[in-house]
Amino acid sequence: MSILTEIQKTAANADEKIKHLYETAFPKDEQIPWDDLMRLIEEMPLDFTAYYDGEEFIGFTIVYPRKSFNWFWYFAVQEELRGKGYGQQILTLLIEKYKGQTCVLDMESPTQVSENIEQRHRRHAFYLRNGFRDTNVYRTYNDIIMTIMMMGEGTFTMQDWDDIIHELQQFWWPDDINEE
Repeated sequence: MSILTEIQKTAANADEKIKHLYETAFPKDEQIPWDDLMRLIEEMPLDFTAYYDGEEFIGFTIVYPRKSFNWFWYFAVQEELRGKGYGQQILTLLIEKYKGQTCVLDMESPTQVSENIEQRHRRHAFYLRNGFRDTNVYRTYNDIIMTIMMMGEGTFTMQDWDDIIHELQQFWWPDDINEE
């Protein structure tokens, strides 16, 4: 495996490979419609990065950099390339990029009974190995329990979550999300 190349993306240069990965890597209930996401890429201060091994597209990340913490919003690796160290390489690049800053992510809870429970356990263990910890803060969207993990100083509270959601709502919020 060679060193990955990072390319900053915009709505104008996000290609079909990125769109396809986005639409297949995340459950429909966790996706923002692609056109809305691309609008957010343009309107919000989001770090949208694609990763390549030579010419081969590997994956992408979307991070919402904030003053108090950075929200690792989307992180996906091509399905056929998972388990080959690319996710580790990308996460290492992200951790280095935001070194010394608190980073937060949400993921499908490994405690909720689901069809993809093994995947959830592997993902949770991956983040724990890389320095993230459970915050014991959970959100539920459309019956999917999300656990919030963080790396860095401080704690994460429901108020922090509400602050992120409030910021996001200034740009986009669908009528059909049932948040608890």
